[in-house]
Amino acid sequence: MSTRLSKGGRLIDRAKPLAFTFNGKPMRGFAGDTLASALLGGGQVMVGRSFKYHRPRGIVASGAEEPNALVGLGRNARFEPDQRTTTTELFEGAETTSQNHWPSLDFDIGEINNTFYKFLPAGFYYKTFMAPRAAWKHLFEPIIRKSAGLGGVPKEADPDRYEQVYAHCDVLVVGGGVAGLAAALKEGRAGKRVWLIEQTPNWGGRTPVDGGQIDGHDAQTWIDSALVELSSMENVTMRTRLMAAGLHDHGYVIGYENLADTTPGDGRPRHRLWRIRAGHTITATGAIERPLAFAGNDVPGVMLASAVRDYIVNWAVSPGDRTVLVTNNDDAYRTALAILDAGLTVSAVVDAREETHGALPEAVKARGVRVLEGRGIAKVLGRKGVSGVEICAQAGEGGAVEMIDCDCVAMSGGWSPVVHLWSHCGGKLTWDDARAMFRPDPNRPPTGADGTGMATVVGAANGDLTLSEAMGGLGIGAASEEEAPLAPVWMMPAGAPDALRFKSFLDYQNDVKVSDVQVAAREGYESVEHTKRYTTLGMATDQGKLSNINGLAILSDALGQPIPATGTTTFRPPYTPISLGAVTAEAKGELFQPLRRTPIQSWHEAKGAHWEPVGHWRRPYCYPKSGESHRDAVNREITNTRKNVGMLDASTLGKIVVKGPDAGKFLDMLYTNMMSTLPVGKCRYGLMCNENGFLMDDGVVARLDEDTWLCHTTSGGADHIHGWMEDWLQCEWWDWKVYTANLTEQYAQIAVVGPKSRELLERLGGMDVSKETLPFMKWTEGKLGAFDARIFRISFSGELSYEISVPASQGLALWKALMAEGEALGVMPYGTEALHVMRAEKGFIMIGDETDGTVIPQDLGLNWALSKKKTDYLGKRAQERSHMTDPNRWKLVGLETLDGSVIPDGSHAPADGFNANGQRHTQGRVTSTYYSPTIGKGIAMGLVLNGPDRMGEVIEFTGEGEEMVKARIVDPVFYDKDGEKQNV
Repeated sequence: MSTRLSKGGRLIDRAKPLAFTFNGKPMRGFAGDTLASALLGGGQVMVGRSFKYHRPRGIVASGAEEPNALVGLGRNARFEPDQRTTTTELFEGAETTSQNHWPSLDFDIGEINNTFYKFLPAGFYYKTFMAPRAAWKHLFEPIIRKSAGLGGVPKEADPDRYEQVYAHCDVLVVGGGVAGLAAALKEGRAGKRVWLIEQTPNWGGRTPVDGGQIDGHDAQTWIDSALVELSSMENVTMRTRLMAAGLHDHGYVIGYENLADTTPGDGRPRHRLWRIRAGHTITATGAIERPLAFAGNDVPGVMLASAVRDYIVNWAVSPGDRTVLVTNNDDAYRTALAILDAGLTVSAVVDAREETHGALPEAVKARGVRVLEGRGIAKVLGRKGVSGVEICAQAGEGGAVEMIDCDCVAMSGGWSPVVHLWSHCGGKLTWDDARAMFRPDPNRPPTGADGTGMATVVGAANGDLTLSEAMGGLGIGAASEEEAPLAPVWMMPAGAPDALRFKSFLDYQNDVKVSDVQVAAREGYESVEHTKRYTTLGMATDQGKLSNINGLAILSDALGQPIPATGTTTFRPPYTPISLGAVTAEAKGELFQPLRRTPIQSWHEAKGAHWEPVGHWRRPYCYPKSGESHRDAVNREITNTRKNVGMLDASTLGKIVVKGPDAGKFLDMLYTNMMSTLPVGKCRYGLMCNENGFLMDDGVVARLDEDTWLCHTTSGGADHIHGWMEDWLQCEWWDWKVYTANLTEQYAQIAVVGPKSRELLERLGGMDVSKETLPFMKWTEGKLGAFDARIFRISFSGELSYEISVPASQGLALWKALMAEGEALGVMPYGTEALHVMRAEKGFIMIGDETDGTVIPQDLGLNWALSKKKTDYLGKRAQERSHMTDPNRWKLVGLETLDGSVIPDGSHAPADGFNANGQRHTQGRVTSTYYSPTIGKGIAMGLVLNGPDRMGEVIEFTGEGEEMVKARIVDPVFYDKDGEKQNV
């Protein structure tokens, strides 16, 4: 039985006891404890149940590799499932509950699965539940869904807050063990900006537990000295409780920091997600001890040898009174010495090697401990706790030669370097046959944009497992006990029969056994990735940290090939789980998708605007007066704009600056027409297509100077188009000298529209806006009254129109000044619906109405906007495919209802006949439909089969219910076809 020792514990503060509960049972620990050490210190050996067989599970490890000891933590709004007890710090009042059992941890109905384990091997779910078919919905699926998942789901909204932060450094050192400290010292002394991060609360890694000398000092003294020096360096930043989750392209590292897990509700952010851009990354992430595969290796009380000595030395916890060690290497003997130093009993050391020699085994033998050479464990006795072990010959088939009473088994199968960060971004591994491990291949590192390595590995993470090797690689002298070579042991005993292999576990959480991997090999799953998915090996919450190497070794043996030929599974971030709160940070509630506001928003609100969502913006749909319907308000705004002058807040339009020596060439590829030939001071309407040829955005481009263009986009498309530009520049045309910047929110833009718009601007004074000075499709800049303005002579309504761009800080003042000066001219604001109606009256298309991701410019009669001079633009080749040039593609036309009514949105024009599914054939559809107060009837635009060739023909569209609406196909330009009004 585990218990708290009366003395020792280098990480705990016995003067600060902490109360907590486990399944409602009051327990006590100390400041500095983890939940795991506190549970073991309170005698709680069994802490959960496995996923498939519901077998009793205990604590196996002492760090992030722990697969079993996951608990629910907290309650109500702060309940959090699947918290790893080995990495969760104990705090006052912590409430913990075990998982994956019913009705209780001690008595679990689900354990009946263990009785039928022979019927539930790997992949059984692919071969069962097939018949009867109706049973799937009513029997199998409900049972499976109820059994799926680990832990409960929080029922209430998370009350805590989270944040995200950016950081930049020359060198990022990941891992605060002695190798990481030494690497940080070296880089810090060289004057580089260094970040040193460690996922645990403590510096030094394993070395303070395992001992040794560094640079002539004992390990802890050297660590303390290194920390003092690093803390004094202004160019070095040190943070604990910060885990490097993943290494990505261009030195981009995601970090995950625990800030307030131990002080819930104190107002600080609970977790912080770091986005670190590092010039170079040094990984000093250590190594993980491997378990051994023998029957009953999952019984609570069977632990990693390194974890046993961690609990004894760090937290003064005895995992058992009588411990049997089983090993294939010398390192486990350090655990035997730690047990003996704590006054506990080592019943025996079972070593699979035929001979043991060296300082560590000899030291253990000198303490009177039996060392059984060439032996293995046939099986562990006990169900909810260890009661003993049966010893056998490692080279045999499991016949017991001795039974030893014990209550703890400490196992060590060697060590595996933590190579996750190295592998995330393409770093390759090499197999070290002498130490039976994959280690980083220095000749094949993850590379940066310049083709050179962007990461380096030091210490145990590089396969340098002894202290002298780890520090020697960094140019620092160190001394530790010499270790004899290990003997690779993947199964114990080597000739274990089926009965033992059925109980020899590789993946503790998912109940994957040696026999399961062998079954997968027999069934043809030769790829380790296929075996992983067939058996679920390495797919538990520890992501195979303990199981993968043993599993692929078993697979290699079953396939009769060396381990390197089998390879490893893919290492994917994050290294350990990240809370969804940290991923979301402040982006929740009202900030989940923040609403963007123009500088004039407050004025619109004060005037009672009715709002329309446009991307992340809310734009005025119309400005209804008291007792006025929205339709009447829209009609009034249109009529006034066409008769007098109207004003539109166009600040939401995308404004992207494209600048550089290659900017013209770049825009020629993005737009269907030529932009490089646009003279300075002029504007040009342009279309953008995606690589499949479909129209995705449009807008006016203005050339500001010889190498600078301003691209206007749709309101909802600005961010997408800017991202689209950067995607091509960074990934395809990376050598083009082009800079882009999204300035949408830097400027307010106001459209002044109508026959009296020029007179209104002239009343404000300043720039000459006459037809001669500022003709259609030109721009100018200067002072408009008291305002710094850039004025574009463009029109989306067909009327005389100016779009005035000013710094955002001047937007509201300009709007108010225009409204005041225009009062005598009958100025009125108008909203987006009036804008849409007026553009439809002019036959102008609207992205998102006339386009839906399947429409090309040719469908809309925009052939004039496709350059005949250019050899290429994005989408050009796609538009030459047979489907795109099909003469039967639907084309844009105008539609006038015969009775003056408005065709409903989304109406289709039925055609004769039905398809194979019994659906009516169609010959067209409406894209935009409005009542036009200018025309005095319903108008629409639509895509119709052979539409331009059918002018004057009457076709029917679906109406409300069963009614049909007759409409005549007409020219899409309903108003001022010659453009005289916009050119006055």
